[in-house]
Amino acid sequence: MDQADFVHLVRLSELASADNSRSYRLRVAAFAALGYAWVLGCLGLAVGIFAWVLPQLLSGRFRFFMLWALLGAAGLLWISVRALWVRAEKPSGVEVTALEAPDLFEALERIRRKIKGPPIHKVTLNDEFNASIQQLPRFGLLGGSVNHLTIGLPLLLALDRPRFIAVLAHEYGHLRGDHGRFAAWIYRTRLSWMRLNHSLADDEGPVAAATQLFMRWYFPRFSAKTFALARQDEYEADRIAGRLLGREIAAAALIEIEVRGAWLQSEFWSSHWSAAAGNPLPVGPYRSMRKLLAVPPDAAFAADALRQGLKRLSNVDDTHPGLRDRVEALDTAPTLPEWSRGTALGLLGAEARRWVAYFDKQWCRDNATEWKLHHARLGRVRERVQALDAARPQASAAELVELAGLKRQLDPRAAVQDLYELALERSAEYPAALRGMVTCLGDDDRDAKLALLNRLWETGSNDRYWAARTALAELETPRLGLDHDAAVFKQWRKRLERAQESEERAWEELSGTSFFSQITRNDLSPFELAEVQAELSRCAPVRRCWLVRKNLREHAQRRAYLVFLELPDMDDESRYQLCRLLERSLSLPGPALALWAGESPTLKEIERSAFEPVYTR
Repeated sequence: MDQADFVHLVRLSELASADNSRSYRLRVAAFAALGYAWVLGCLGLAVGIFAWVLPQLLSGRFRFFMLWALLGAAGLLWISVRALWVRAEKPSGVEVTALEAPDLFEALERIRRKIKGPPIHKVTLNDEFNASIQQLPRFGLLGGSVNHLTIGLPLLLALDRPRFIAVLAHEYGHLRGDHGRFAAWIYRTRLSWMRLNHSLADDEGPVAAATQLFMRWYFPRFSAKTFALARQDEYEADRIAGRLLGREIAAAALIEIEVRGAWLQSEFWSSHWSAAAGNPLPVGPYRSMRKLLAVPPDAAFAADALRQGLKRLSNVDDTHPGLRDRVEALDTAPTLPEWSRGTALGLLGAEARRWVAYFDKQWCRDNATEWKLHHARLGRVRERVQALDAARPQASAAELVELAGLKRQLDPRAAVQDLYELALERSAEYPAALRGMVTCLGDDDRDAKLALLNRLWETGSNDRYWAARTALAELETPRLGLDHDAAVFKQWRKRLERAQESEERAWEELSGTSFFSQITRNDLSPFELAEVQAELSRCAPVRRCWLVRKNLREHAQRRAYLVFLELPDMDDESRYQLCRLLERSLSLPGPALALWAGESPTLKEIERSAFEPVYTR
């Protein structure tokens, strides 16, 4: 099933659910039963073949075809057993007991009584900014289930007790009453089919081929037909949280999670890793996270994070609805709430602080190697900063911008505005310096920001998309004493549309044209190349790497790259995922497309046309 057919089937299931929920659920149950019937049919056929062939063999009536029948029956039996007893991986983390956290378990019991849900069999604490409840199948499709609640320590640090309990009520809401049991059964079935589909993907033989054919037909249709049920279940879980704790508290929890999560991802972790510059040994993050989450987030950052969260639409990639849809379904306004006062850490008991120390030690243990490598990298950055600082009087605009960027790598809060100002003195319209200046100006200096963004727009097409997005983000953010300028907003909206079209053409040129047309040797400086090589050395599957510059007609000045990788001993799906990861993580000064040596392009073509490798293991 291709993506368009999948989306169409999802929309049909949503319409069917809205039109007649009972009839829709019956059809979902019938389609789920078809999968069970296939498994049990395979099992029955295998047993039947054995029952027919074995007595004849024992009585001496051997025929050659009976051997093939036994092999086929064995294959069917093996696949049926795997389907019926496929095991789910248990969530990672540390188990928390009622003796350790009586307040937490008391809150869970109150929620259970109110929604008439089943008991929680196990509670686990981990280091994720999330909470989830899962009904894990004990054995597989026909086995019982275990209710497993997983709580993330960062979430406990970010929310006060009422909002965190609202999160628990949402998660427990998935197990509510009869409808909840049906949705949970469908969820377990989805999980079992997903794992079975993955486990059978590499099997060979006629029985495996027939099974894979059925799975390719059944599993995407099952996922699409049950999508509306899973989406409804999320809304219902939100309504339960609103009914138990209040709609305002449930909505505030959703919004605060959105903003705090964005802050952790974009601000906290980069700042924490920058501490490796002065610390050769890893430093645990959760103690400082606890202190920083106790402080209200920056108003401008919070407004922008909420705006970005509200822009995300509900789509078929995730059964969770978008933030705007969830908040509006609670009949509340999607606005920034008052921030949590205090944390929910006390739910873990009198010795709750020990969990912060425990996860700090675990994080240090898990990230020791990566931290040491990052410390060495920041040492190289410091040496480069010292060299550029020494040459500042004669430095070019490009070198001054590089110096500012490297200083920010050592300290995200470093004052670098003077470097950008000096760069603009030496090259008045240097785009990277204009971008840097925009990021340095304060929230109350909107006119200066827009003036710089206008200059950046006029310098050429390279940075127009960034300029338009940044200008619109600024204009959409309410500022005390600043009025909304509708004419300027409309101008930048039209500019963004033009820039988006240009970016799409540029990406099509990078990814859609012949791999080896419009390429030259890479233009990285020795420092930039050494950084890329260090990152590749940490990626064990890479045997060799070639890096070339792709000269784009759409953006002639843009530094864009093709990365060719030799990745032996990996399947194509793993190669694809690794290439996408490297596109995001490699320290290249422009967009990149990563490709592996295979059928297209072949290794010989790469060796012939992509110059010499920049990295060899």
